[in-house]
Amino acid sequence: QVQLVESGGGLVQAGGSLRLSCVVSGSIFKINTMGWYRQAPGKQRELVATITRGSITTYADSVKGRFTISRDNAKNTVYLQMNSLKPEDTAVYYCNAEVTSRDYYTMDYWGKGTLVTVSS
Repeated sequence: QVQLVESGGGLVQAGGSLRLSCVVSGSIFKINTMGWYRQAPGKQRELVATITRGSITTYADSVKGRFTISRDNAKNTVYLQMNSLKPEDTAVYYCNAEVTSRDYYTMDYWGKGTLVTVSS
């Protein structure tokens, strides 16, 4: 069993910053690509950023230059540094990880989400 727990969400004014964290725990052999997704009210879940085990990153166009994804493989943790936040960044942010378990099954796992609210 693998669990993902996000933290760091909250209320921030436009132009402010937040740092999200996601810790992966459980029966882990290897964590492959990790990522952050978000879902705003009334909208579909969308990709924010991903990072491979070798730290190759991708970003949605809407967050390029403002958000930075990083990971600490020793801590099984992925981060999302969010700067210059805008009201349109308001959403529930979900952590995702592709995990190979100790019995060598590879699956996608999701956290329960953390709410980010940006006020204007």
